[in-house]
Amino acid sequence: MAKTLFDKIWDSHVVQIVDDGPTQLYIDRLYCHEVTSPQAFAGLRARGLKCFRPERIYCMPDHNTPTHDQDKPIEDPVSRKQVDTLKKNADDFGLTHFGMMSPNNGIIHVVGPELGLSLPGMTIVCGDSHTSTHGAVGAVAFGIGTSEVEMVMASQCILQAKPKSMRITVDGQLGPGVTAKDLALYIMSKITTSGATGHFVEYAGEAVSALSMEGRLTLCNLSIEMGARGGFIAPDETTFAYLKGRPYAPQGADWDRAVEHWKTLKSEPDATFDKEVRFDAADIEPMVTYGTNPGMGIGITRRIPEPQNASDAKALAYMQFRPGDPMVGQPVDYVFLGACTNGRIEDFRAFASIARGRHKAEGVTAWLVPGSWHVMEQIRQEGLDRVLEEAGFAIRQPGCSACLAMNDDKIPAGKLAVSTSNRNFEGRQGPGARTVLASPLVAAAAAVTGVITDPRTLL
Repeated sequence: MAKTLFDKIWDSHVVQIVDDGPTQLYIDRLYCHEVTSPQAFAGLRARGLKCFRPERIYCMPDHNTPTHDQDKPIEDPVSRKQVDTLKKNADDFGLTHFGMMSPNNGIIHVVGPELGLSLPGMTIVCGDSHTSTHGAVGAVAFGIGTSEVEMVMASQCILQAKPKSMRITVDGQLGPGVTAKDLALYIMSKITTSGATGHFVEYAGEAVSALSMEGRLTLCNLSIEMGARGGFIAPDETTFAYLKGRPYAPQGADWDRAVEHWKTLKSEPDATFDKEVRFDAADIEPMVTYGTNPGMGIGITRRIPEPQNASDAKALAYMQFRPGDPMVGQPVDYVFLGACTNGRIEDFRAFASIARGRHKAEGVTAWLVPGSWHVMEQIRQEGLDRVLEEAGFAIRQPGCSACLAMNDDKIPAGKLAVSTSNRNFEGRQGPGARTVLASPLVAAAAAVTGVITDPRTLL
């Protein structure tokens, strides 16, 4: 029977199948950050166990790291304890640890691909839902719970029921000013945040193939927000060009052999998926969310729809929006560029393309946070830091920042933030904070005008 790409990767990692139970799946790479790993390490200690294959485990703090003064002790005692505990655990168990101020530090879902740690055909897990990001290189990557983190540490395997397969095909070409972020928000607005529940999603079609690796990473990052277990894109020449020469990618003859194998990682033409969905790229415009889940999104030129149920009404009340009002023109207090969704060099280039020759609007607080120190270095090499500084913006140090309220970067209650992150839940960016999810272009347009603005009018 013809196989999907998901079948090929999953089946090649099966150790055994438990009768009337889950699959024992081998894991190529485990990523650990400071929030979901302490209990796993404690469990190993309690059982007197070591990590089975420590060379396949990589650790770094990102959620609790401040985005300023990283060379100084963390002021918040809870954050400091979590970051320090990760270092101790990594040292005790002989694991690679990229700590704060390390040139390889950043958000783990940004660092993994840019170092070549995430490669096609791999199985990759982390105690974080947005592990689906790594699927952009053609890997099966998904988030797991803390007890499962311990399981992988101890055995390099995990017990999992095999998800169903789903393909989302996007035909045609995205229009000017329309990005991978808009594509993801559009898909969620159509299939809802539960439309891919129980499935692993393969993204395909002309519009997906045309995406850069940064764009693919953004799209796959948001798979979890559709309810999917993960999302991925078949590796191609774009993938290979991105990975070649990365520090942990194969080198020399090993690289050539790897690429030959990676070229086989595609769904066979007559493979059957459990679910298929198709969209036309021409229908997509820059997107913004108006509610409190990522699926409550509309094209930026549209008006806020009438609530369909009590949940919708509650979301609008929280956001202080009224049905029938336009999103364009809504006053903005904060703008956040960053997160594992949009903290890469391409995102800073996009933001700078709007900011160049303009100036940050008075009354707007802007946090521009690279996803890693490598991204920070690219910003400097390309002179984007000067462009942004001339426009009144300051670049902060790498970390998860205002994606979630686990560090100093919190949006105050009642304030409206246009954010390039992945979630707009109540209180996600701080107690009482209001979040509009958008692309870096929309964020930049809001930052220089002070209101939600269609970026196509500024390009």
